[in-house]
Amino acid sequence: MFSKILIANRGEIACRVAATARRLGVRTVAVYSDADANAKHVLACDEAVHIGGNAPRDSYLRGERIVEAARATGAQAIHPGYGFLSENEDFAQACADAGLVFIGPPPSAIKAMGLKAESKQLMEKAGVPLVPGYHGADQDPALLKREADRIGYPVLIKASAGGGGKGMRIVNKAEEFEAALASCQREARNSFGDDAVLVERYVTRPRHIEIQVFGDSHGECLYLFERDCSVQRRHQKVLEEAPAPGMSEARRREMGAAAVAAAKAVGYVGAGTVEFIAEPTADGDLRFYFMEMNTRLQVEHPVTEAITGLDLVEWQLRVASGEPLPLKQDQLRIHGHAIEARICAENPDANFLPATGTLDVYRTPPCTSFERGEVRVDAGVREGDTISPHYDSMVAKLIVWGTDRAQALARLDVALAQTHIVGLHTNVAFLRRVVASRSFARADLDTALIERERSALFGAPPLALEVAAAGVVARALAHERASEDVDPWSRRDAWRMHGAAVRRFDLEVDGAHHVATLSRTHEGEQLLSLGGQQWPFAASTRGGTLHDVTLDRRRWPLSVYAVGERISVFAPEGAATLHEIDPIAHAADGAGEAGRLTAPMPGKVIALLARSGESVKKGQPLAVMEAMKMEHTITAPCDGTVAELLYAVGDQVLEGEELLRLEAAAA
Repeated sequence: MFSKILIANRGEIACRVAATARRLGVRTVAVYSDADANAKHVLACDEAVHIGGNAPRDSYLRGERIVEAARATGAQAIHPGYGFLSENEDFAQACADAGLVFIGPPPSAIKAMGLKAESKQLMEKAGVPLVPGYHGADQDPALLKREADRIGYPVLIKASAGGGGKGMRIVNKAEEFEAALASCQREARNSFGDDAVLVERYVTRPRHIEIQVFGDSHGECLYLFERDCSVQRRHQKVLEEAPAPGMSEARRREMGAAAVAAAKAVGYVGAGTVEFIAEPTADGDLRFYFMEMNTRLQVEHPVTEAITGLDLVEWQLRVASGEPLPLKQDQLRIHGHAIEARICAENPDANFLPATGTLDVYRTPPCTSFERGEVRVDAGVREGDTISPHYDSMVAKLIVWGTDRAQALARLDVALAQTHIVGLHTNVAFLRRVVASRSFARADLDTALIERERSALFGAPPLALEVAAAGVVARALAHERASEDVDPWSRRDAWRMHGAAVRRFDLEVDGAHHVATLSRTHEGEQLLSLGGQQWPFAASTRGGTLHDVTLDRRRWPLSVYAVGERISVFAPEGAATLHEIDPIAHAADGAGEAGRLTAPMPGKVIALLARSGESVKKGQPLAVMEAMKMEHTITAPCDGTVAELLYAVGDQVLEGEELLRLEAAAA
């Protein structure tokens, strides 16, 4: 076993690797960018080395600096985590050339599986089933279009060097192909430096099922069962679970054998994932096709750990140090069911627009070991940290285990309800709606689940307004009780010697102004009024942010957090954010600027699709921005003329900055 390793990554995976290394008595070295100088993963390791600027290309993608850091600190091996350089054969070779062990597969295996077209040709020779498509080297757009026409629509265009949903487009009609190809190639160039693509038949009800494989340097290879990763948005995974619901034991063995054959075909060593597209057959079984192999540990590896009771990072370290695989295939068993939810800084109701900001509040459910069967949180952030535009939008991974899928679902909903994040948009409420949706609850899974359940998942009302208002009132009363003096004349609870007193709360929710009032009679009875309705009200605090509120004889445990005028209220049923406003200041506010085309998030302008002076139609794409590894298209809100372009391609833009000026057409 190694005595010291360097972790060439950041965030939750760096913390995850460091935790296992510490348990095994292996010292760790972190690397960090300017933005990550005080990051959690830096403090999780025994040593840390600064390697460059904020952008990944200036730090985490600088392989030579990482190798230098490993040699300078005496590390014997480098763990690449996932993303960044984890699937870069040149980096793996550079490690070997420097006398360092790359904790992953050999460079030849990374190269063989790194290009999707070439890997599929290799898999075809190994007898692994493939989706019908074009995987050739000729990238002439006219040829690609002819191949798509031959395959038949819908087709999927996919970056050959891609991953993570980038450089991927579904094309439903022939006339949409050229525009989709150009967009796909542009995103592939920006993300991978390679715009080669492949074209395949798009399976209309696909399930995304992947097999965890592990090989050692002694020629042994096995599979650690499957994960279902069908619930996706923008071709990126949202929920993952193991084992795959409805998977027969015969099909599990067949897919596992195919995955092992794929790994052996490239002499694979270490942890890897063979991904398959599966579709239902008429007899209720699954037909599966090879999609790609990820030559690294996956984001969703914790669900495999949960159902097997194994530490896959420990296996990585042992195999990389030359040890044989710890177990044989017939010694592996599935225990229970596990689900992972990716908690991301994004706004699902705004097409999953990435969000940035400070984690003013970051509270997660209590964690227990999987032996007791409950909750695990993998995160690389702490309360007070900033989610920046430099890296991806994932905040944490929430993993639950249960004796069966029904129990795991129930535990996941409770754990999500106990996840309180304030300071930026997150997908926590959206995840709860997905988990509760009819399709997911019944395991009716495919990659179109989110779109199929759109009406239930998007635009859903938050926590009932009267409950949210009750939380605001409860917090105010608790704050006053904690700070009041002992004499009655200093009390601020609206007590009067004669008659009732009324206290007013001006609240704003989604731009709408609401007035809540709390009435207190001389006898001590309290009534909360809002929108013409009135309820008996009582509140007490358990200390800190948790309040017990009774509203019309129903008790609510509410967690309430205030940051400036913004108040966030969390209940078991949902959450809401309100602003407690000064009514005088509110009345004085002028109307905001209307019709400005502004950047919806901080990022880079990667395409301008209209020229100054050009007439445009409502809905016409005007510009494309890139942030957190994803593209976002800005469209015209109305017919008009582009008066002025305020930025050029390649410029970095802050959130809210005006990108261009549009003069609306005369009515």
